[in-house]
Amino acid sequence: MTALHIPVLLDEVVAALNPVPGSVIADGTFGAGGYTLALIGHGARVHAFDRDPDAIAAGRTLPAALGDDPALVLHHRRFSEIGETLRDAGVGQIDGVVFDIGVSSMQLDQAQRGFAFSTDGPLDMRMAQDGPSAADFLNTADEAAIADVLYRYGEERQSRRIARAVVAARPLTTTRQFADVVRRALGWHPGMPKDPATRSFQAVRIHINGELDELAAGLAAAEALLAPGGRLAVVTFHSLEDRMVKQFLREASGMMPAGSRHLPMQARAQAPAFGKPSPAIRPGEAELARNPRARSATLRWAIRSDAPARHPGEIAACS
Repeated sequence: MTALHIPVLLDEVVAALNPVPGSVIADGTFGAGGYTLALIGHGARVHAFDRDPDAIAAGRTLPAALGDDPALVLHHRRFSEIGETLRDAGVGQIDGVVFDIGVSSMQLDQAQRGFAFSTDGPLDMRMAQDGPSAADFLNTADEAAIADVLYRYGEERQSRRIARAVVAARPLTTTRQFADVVRRALGWHPGMPKDPATRSFQAVRIHINGELDELAAGLAAAEALLAPGGRLAVVTFHSLEDRMVKQFLREASGMMPAGSRHLPMQARAQAPAFGKPSPAIRPGEAELARNPRARSATLRWAIRSDAPARHPGEIAACS
């Protein structure tokens, strides 16, 4: 079995999850099924989630999804809903959860989805293909709201300048129009380093898809679902996501900063929910040569302890 796109850090993710025959694993971001098919190849049964109907439709044609007792069970749901979805399906604790956060290669490569500016397309960016689009947001939000999104989710220092240019150029309907507005606002020209439109596209995409809220909810759901000894593996592609995952795992594993004479360390209310997390794992030179899109990927993983899951209110605070 092969996937249309090989996901980044595939060998490292499989090693982190350590699948064995009979394992039950949730793939929260199915995409083209690269992680899922590798896990099934090791004998695991995978419950795969994706909010994109195109990904689910493609997955239903795979041999692993067919038959009376398929190794692949597809769920057209957000990964923040893995807990309730699996409970409804009669699945209790599971052995592994993997998340590959962000936009998929298939979405980037389809101009009509509006995620990339390398080719022109409608200004869409909706992973689930429903709800308000990027064009809806950019053409109706006020200048301050646009600037806030660009600064918060794109870490764009010139967010106010770009937001002012967006409002002046409305209506925007295509990816090329939006990218050109950003470039003009920042004085960019071909031949300069990284295209500044990248940060603004990232910010708007994260905003309209609620990606950071999804990540916080997905991490909480994984903590509640994993059996003792179960494994959580998360691949991220930019600093905002990676910081969230790093903080979540540090807090869930009890790796809090030591106290000082000014702020003594408080006693922990309960045992850590995870063991010590892995250090950041990044692609090697060989993988980067095969797939330049992997250059910003980071994998972090940890093993679930036998302690109860933390209260949802504590978990949500990680966001």
